[in-house]
Amino acid sequence: MKFLQFSVLPFLIVILSLNGATLAHPYGDFLHCLSLRISNSSAISKVFYTQNNPSYSSVLNASIQNTRFSTPTTPKPYAIITPRKTSHVQSTIYCSKNHGFQLRIRSGGHDVEGVSYVSQVPFVILDLVNFRAVKVDTKNEVVWVQSGATTGELYYGIASKTQTLGFPAGICHTIGIGGHLSGGGFGILGRKYGLAADHIIDAKLIDANGRILNRKSMGEDLFWAIRGGGGNTFGVVLAWKIKLVPVPPVVTVFTVNKNLEQNATKIFHRWQYIAHKLPNDLFTAVWIMKVNSSQVGKKTVQAGFRGMFLGGVDELIPLIQHEFPELGLAKENCTQMSWVQSILYFGGLPIQPVEILLNRNALPRSSLKAKTDFVKEPMPETGIEGFMNMFLEEEADFAITMIEAFGGKMDEIQENELPTHIEQASYAGTYINWIRRLYSYMASYVSKSPREAYYNYKDLDLGTNNVNGYTSYEQASVWGLKYFKNNFKRLVQIKTMIDPMNFFRNEQSVPHLWSP
Repeated sequence: MKFLQFSVLPFLIVILSLNGATLAHPYGDFLHCLSLRISNSSAISKVFYTQNNPSYSSVLNASIQNTRFSTPTTPKPYAIITPRKTSHVQSTIYCSKNHGFQLRIRSGGHDVEGVSYVSQVPFVILDLVNFRAVKVDTKNEVVWVQSGATTGELYYGIASKTQTLGFPAGICHTIGIGGHLSGGGFGILGRKYGLAADHIIDAKLIDANGRILNRKSMGEDLFWAIRGGGGNTFGVVLAWKIKLVPVPPVVTVFTVNKNLEQNATKIFHRWQYIAHKLPNDLFTAVWIMKVNSSQVGKKTVQAGFRGMFLGGVDELIPLIQHEFPELGLAKENCTQMSWVQSILYFGGLPIQPVEILLNRNALPRSSLKAKTDFVKEPMPETGIEGFMNMFLEEEADFAITMIEAFGGKMDEIQENELPTHIEQASYAGTYINWIRRLYSYMASYVSKSPREAYYNYKDLDLGTNNVNGYTSYEQASVWGLKYFKNNFKRLVQIKTMIDPMNFFRNEQSVPHLWSP
């Protein structure tokens, strides 16, 4: 008997030393559950953080990109789990489901409404920061990338192996691949190759029952849903297999800035009729913001016409001069570089050294509210003038609007091939009342019935789910049809099939057809 008591005692000491007084906490059962399933104490100390842990705050804030959600009053998770093995993810799902915790899944922390790391009900964060491997196979032109990797880490991994292959994802190098791919993913190669999600050819997913599924075992319906239907909805996608695309060794980027006094309104108006018809090798966008002008001695509105051409400057200049002479593009506006350097250029980073793509803190973080729209028809000049004038208001000092021209490959993809597709424009700003007024102003000029939006820029103004339990199809369709149009009903059916108890849910996750 003494031998048996002695053999049990060290195990009990391990559990108590990990949890301390937390076993008396109402949610101590969750800690106990996770401790039992991850029996190695050193493993738990590296993957499990409660609010009593001195590293808790730094781990929580490390991936919060939107400072709107890093205030003292922001709801905090009871625990943060940073798994290092697949079994850690399975254990977190099991214990969360069995002990009343909502699970929020975070890869890069760029969720603009914070739903991947904030909840109004008891929750824990599953942070995939340690799942960030990038395995590039240049021979077969594919990559296995884990969800916790950033786009910058993916791009660097590709560029370190080849200068003639790339991937059509976004320009912000700190975005987590998990959220980006699961919401669609658009970038400067979009007119040539479509969305990032168009190039996913396999995935590794853990469902609510802890099953590990790949494309074959999950089936084509679920595989379709996770490529644009959103993260935190169908399970935890741990890794993605993506197909790379060819890029030339040299691309050309340009920026031409025009303010109101330089006919920015008229040039922007003309750009609307041209941009989507340009060759697929040319991406263009217009960035609108308020600037201080030394020429006019006051603040004015600037339209920055930016572009990336899959070729050399000597081919680009005559193309623009023929198709869009109003822009006045000159050689001094252009720079030749590699494809991966163009990511840095558009992302606001120095183009050398490219290792900066691995730095998750290279850019300052800000407070952000975003809205998106689809502009189907060119705005009249009077509409553009009113739009521009709103940027002269005091509340617009830190606002920026990015209008991206699609066409090309984006017009060739059928609506039902992926759950979500974006069209033309997105709007972002820091003063929420101002951006809501801008959104209201744009109502006459954008898509209608429904007024569409891009899921990777979530907007809770469009409507929310009941995160405590049941949300009807009718309630969720208020926002669901805006993001997914006719694909929303199919997404709901797949959700009902794969997660019938609606374990994976947040304020704008696809709901199921009945109450759990």
